[in-house]
Amino acid sequence: MFEDLYLEGKTDEEAVKRLAKIISILRSEEGCPWDKAQTHESLKPCLVEEAYEVLEAIDNKDWDNLEEELGDVLLQVIFHSDLGKEEGKFDLKSIANRECEKMIRRHPHIFSNFSIDSIDTVVEKWENMKQREAQISYTESMKRIPKSLPALRKSYKVQAKAAQVGFDWNDTDSAFEKITEETKELFEAYKKSNQDSIVEELGDLLFAVVNVARFLQVDPEDALNFASQKFIRRFGFIESSAKEEGRKLEELTLSEMDKLWEDSKALY
Repeated sequence: MFEDLYLEGKTDEEAVKRLAKIISILRSEEGCPWDKAQTHESLKPCLVEEAYEVLEAIDNKDWDNLEEELGDVLLQVIFHSDLGKEEGKFDLKSIANRECEKMIRRHPHIFSNFSIDSIDTVVEKWENMKQREAQISYTESMKRIPKSLPALRKSYKVQAKAAQVGFDWNDTDSAFEKITEETKELFEAYKKSNQDSIVEELGDLLFAVVNVARFLQVDPEDALNFASQKFIRRFGFIESSAKEEGRKLEELTLSEMDKLWEDSKALY
């Protein structure tokens, strides 16, 4: 009955059709109870998790795993398209065609007589076209940045949109000075034990740090993830050192852990 599903697609089209057919069968009356019960809303965590697993595979330069994780993302797209088809809203064909039209429209330097000579100009024109297509204000475009984005990346995008109209620091030094200012304000809120102000000022400080990251052309998410992984490696050194001495981590004094932390810096 399902013999053809065991055969690999020989072309891109055949492979995608094979996956779409599998999803259709899983969501049919005779299909899998879990797949039949899913909705656009219930699948939201799955799509987010799969996207992050793609990023991790790229960071690890694990190309075999990247292939698998990209397949999981494709599965999510096809799953949503099957739901949309069932609801009479859209399907895989309309999704792909809409994206094709958008790519052609937003690349006039490739598909029409319009020349662009730098990547920065391409990005600028892309954002301008998105703005015109939506016919919305810059403020509205900021509001449309997905709330589910990591906070650091969202603030980066908000700042970048403001910079498009010139609302930005004149130089990197000024952005650094803002960090100093916000740090002082956070410390003052802490000394006054005003929790609401602490939350607000901490947010302002993080926002200022992201601004500096933008000026330095560093992705703050990548930088913070790198710092977290470095912390884990150094903390692991402390724990393994304690184990070698036959001691539990909890038995070490803070000064002993600080000493091991400093030792770990030579390795990590």
